[in-house]
Amino acid sequence: MKWVDAQQIAENLYDLYPDIDPQTVRFTDLHQWICQLDDFDDNPEASNEKILENILLKWIDEYE
Repeated sequence: MKWVDAQQIAENLYDLYPDIDPQTVRFTDLHQWICQLDDFDDNPEASNEKILENILLKWIDEYE
């Protein structure tokens, strides 16, 4: 997965952290969790606030 795979990342986060309300997650934690995903293979420094926000919004959709 790459940073552009927001939906797939969000689904993986939902599967790994089903009891966490994504609205309470800090971007620093979100970034770390994404980089730790088994299938994630992208430059950790290539993300930005817009990318993380997009992933977070998709995770919120999954959660709801």
